[in-house]
Amino acid sequence: MTRIVVVGSINMDLVTQAPRFVGPGETILGERFLTVPGGKGANQAVAAARLGAEVALVGALGDDAFGQQLRAGLAAEGVNLEHVARLAESASGTASITVAGGENQIIVVPGANARVTPAHVEAARSLIEPADAVLVQMEIPLDTVEATVRLGHRLGVPVTLNPAPAQKLPNDWLRLACYVTPNQHELAILLGADPAEDFQTLMQRTPCPVVLTRGSEGAWYREHGEPLHQPGFRVDVVDSTGAGDTFNAALAAFLHEGLPLAVRKACAAAALSVTKLGAQGGMPDLRELDAFLAQQR
Repeated sequence: MTRIVVVGSINMDLVTQAPRFVGPGETILGERFLTVPGGKGANQAVAAARLGAEVALVGALGDDAFGQQLRAGLAAEGVNLEHVARLAESASGTASITVAGGENQIIVVPGANARVTPAHVEAARSLIEPADAVLVQMEIPLDTVEATVRLGHRLGVPVTLNPAPAQKLPNDWLRLACYVTPNQHELAILLGADPAEDFQTLMQRTPCPVVLTRGSEGAWYREHGEPLHQPGFRVDVVDSTGAGDTFNAALAAFLHEGLPLAVRKACAAAALSVTKLGAQGGMPDLRELDAFLAQQR
């Protein structure tokens, strides 16, 4: 069983389905509202657990109703919550999500996620040291992201950095990541480059191996030499929220099978994830993923 430690955010997603996105000052009638567990860290932890990995999460929740619900949901998925702090003086993180036409718009309020510190990461050293992979994203403070990458490098544990929400990062610690997993827009921001520049050129300038997600087109990946392409899988899109998190979790879960196969499985898992509503709602389990891939042959 692959052992994965996820360092990242935990949110309650407040999801509204609408016929279209609204403009400034505009009010329209929505079609449906629901609250669903989310946050990039929690999403990746749940997705990896469903794919058969042994998963521990490092993060923080408020001591509020959302925090209690989120903790119970993660525990039910089998995620180790030993290093998820309960912060009485903070609210749990939230994300307000509008879904229209298979696309989404998201506003995140970090809450307790903003108080995940390098000390939390260091306190989880006993979990990280024997891990097969570490996943970290950027909905937590940047110094905590850096601490995760540096600790993983010191311990010889491969760290996959999902640079979302994107910002420019120093090359000196990007080089310490085993993989970075942006989309095209995020890669340009990450490198401080022109977003119009060819993405394959940007991939070759990235100071560590890169796996670039391209939505329905699949993914491109580069360890050495020219970038290679893994085509996407055709599915009926209901909600794209959480597709990137599913991709990252699957990539980490299957890296031991080699990067080309891991990217193929990650594309398939991400495709399955968009066929249902909610960031975690469509995340497949290992049986569903295997059955889906068997149909593609």
